[in-house]
Amino acid sequence: MDFYRDHVYPHLVNLLGDPHPIREIRQRVISLAQGKVLEIGAGSGLNFAYYDPTQVPKLYALEPNSGMIRLAEKRRQRTKLEIEFLGLPGEQIPLEDRAVDTVVSTFTLCTISSHSLPEALRGIRRVLKPSGKFIFIELGLSPDARVQAWQKRWEPIHHRVFQGLHLTRDIPSLVTQGGFQVEEIKSAYFAEFPKSWTHYWWGAAGLQSRERRSRACSN
Repeated sequence: MDFYRDHVYPHLVNLLGDPHPIREIRQRVISLAQGKVLEIGAGSGLNFAYYDPTQVPKLYALEPNSGMIRLAEKRRQRTKLEIEFLGLPGEQIPLEDRAVDTVVSTFTLCTISSHSLPEALRGIRRVLKPSGKFIFIELGLSPDARVQAWQKRWEPIHHRVFQGLHLTRDIPSLVTQGGFQVEEIKSAYFAEFPKSWTHYWWGAAGLQSRERRSRACSN
């Protein structure tokens, strides 16, 4: 299982995880990142090409899979970004409070275990500055009941093949309940078939107003 996780799975995700529609959304969403950035679940570094080095002086790339980091190292060499790899999962963020201006998650909240997800969201809140942004692209629950039924059927298989992937997470609710105020959110299918595999959400959020005011007053 470790061989699959560290050697097969990284190449599988690298091959299948960046179809053309997703590349367009990556470019649009990642361009919002500014200041010091933390990317949770940086994977094979597919997002690196879309960061603007003139707007992002430092990128912390949090990724626990050694096979993914090997692929990401190759992509780092093609950019001018200053990147520091952090070999830990999304629920273990080794940064100080209010350390970053932007947190990025692309297809990571949909893979963190249900047990660890609340801790991961708390960690994101903790490291964000009061005016910081949380930007995301995530697979998630479709609004179509017929598609939802197929998502529930396929989820156990995806969960096993793609190392914990969930197809049925309600991303807008998850972000809001995690302590964030959604500022922009959209959804679409990046392929017409199978829709149950390809429904995704993307958007941007800030800290909820109460926490934002509390942090600002304590500065």
